[in-house]
Amino acid sequence: MGKLPQKKYYRQRAHSNPMADHSFDYPLCPSKMDWKSLYPDYATSEDQKVEFADVGCGYGGLLVALSPLFPNTRMLGMEIRVKVADFVTDRILGLRTQHPGQYNNIACVRTNAMKYLPNYFTKGQLSKLFLLFPDPHFKKAKHKWRIVNQTLLAEYAYVLREGAVVYTLTDVEDLHVWMKRHFSDHPLFCAVDQADLVSAAVQQQ
Repeated sequence: MGKLPQKKYYRQRAHSNPMADHSFDYPLCPSKMDWKSLYPDYATSEDQKVEFADVGCGYGGLLVALSPLFPNTRMLGMEIRVKVADFVTDRILGLRTQHPGQYNNIACVRTNAMKYLPNYFTKGQLSKLFLLFPDPHFKKAKHKWRIVNQTLLAEYAYVLREGAVVYTLTDVEDLHVWMKRHFSDHPLFCAVDQADLVSAAVQQQ
């Protein structure tokens, strides 16, 4: 039986500078991405594309929880920290070994979504985008590093299909107000009430 990884062997600092010159392997464009290496049962057909993206997926808790709930939907976690991304990848591989035939719909890549999101997804590809507990970058001079800003909203709008949902979650009130204001002020986004969210989730399943 495959063993699941232990976080104590993958520890890394909580913050990473998204503007630093990290070394990443990323596709020139979505059609150049080797999805087969991430999803063992991947087929090069239109219905096999990733639909959920978890930007800054951390240790992969959301991906693992959503995988059995949406077994026919491919999901991708995107994490900038190398050791954390390695943990998620090893965690998924361990779960696939322990549960044959399951967790084949989730994967993780180490990348900087603030720079390379359109390199992975085509226009209108995603139906859900998760921005959960992003780095708040408390200092005003670093607010431009926040995962929600005016420039990035245009890129999110590009990769999201009409009617797609963006989920944001934070325990920092200032960041919550910041994200809500930026999405509300953008002409391509609007708030969704709870009833509509539940209805969309049921339809997705």
